[in-house]
Amino acid sequence: MAQSEGAFSGHLRPAVFLDRDGTIIREADYLADPQGVVLIPGAMEALELLQGGGFALVLVTNQSGIARGFFDEDEYRAVARRLDEILASRGVSLDASRFCPHHPSISGDCSCRKPATGMHRDAALALSLDLTHSWFVGDRVRDVLPALELGGEGILVRTGYGSEEEKILPRSFHVADDLLEAAHHILARNR
Repeated sequence: MAQSEGAFSGHLRPAVFLDRDGTIIREADYLADPQGVVLIPGAMEALELLQGGGFALVLVTNQSGIARGFFDEDEYRAVARRLDEILASRGVSLDASRFCPHHPSISGDCSCRKPATGMHRDAALALSLDLTHSWFVGDRVRDVLPALELGGEGILVRTGYGSEEEKILPRSFHVADDLLEAAHHILARNR
C-alpha cells in the first residue's frame, strides 16, 4: 500500500483519523456486545463540528480481540453498526471505517496495526484524502504516531488510556482533555 511522495497533494480533502475505544466511545476491553457502545461525553458534538468543518471522519481501530479469539469479525461489525446508528441519529456519518484484526504474537506483523499506517493509507486512497493536512486523534500514543510518517498532526486525548499514555508521549504532539477539546483545537488551527 506504499504511496509515492506527493500522492496526496493538491485539492484533496483532509481527514481526522479517529481511534474508537477510549476516544469516541468509552473504553471497554474487547467490546463484542453492541449494547456496550456508550459515547464519551462531548464526542457527538466533536464529530458534528469536525464534519461541519469539512473534514472526512475516518475511524481506524486495532481490534486484537479478533486474533485472540475473544470475539469474531461478525461481532465486531455488530458493534460498528451500533456506533453508526448512534451517530446517524444526530446526522453524523463516518466517511470510512477500518479495523486491524491482528495481534503480532498471534498473527505476526502486519501493515495495518497502529502505529503502522496501512489503514490510513487505504482510506486515503479510497477517499482521495490529503494525509499531510490530516489529524490523528486517539487515547494511545500508537494512535497519534502515524502523523510522524504521514504528515499532519496528532492529538492525544486524556480519555480512555490517554492520561497514562501522556507520560510517554513525544513532546511534539498536542494533548486534549477529550475529543471535543481536540475538535476545537483542530478547527482553530484550520481557520
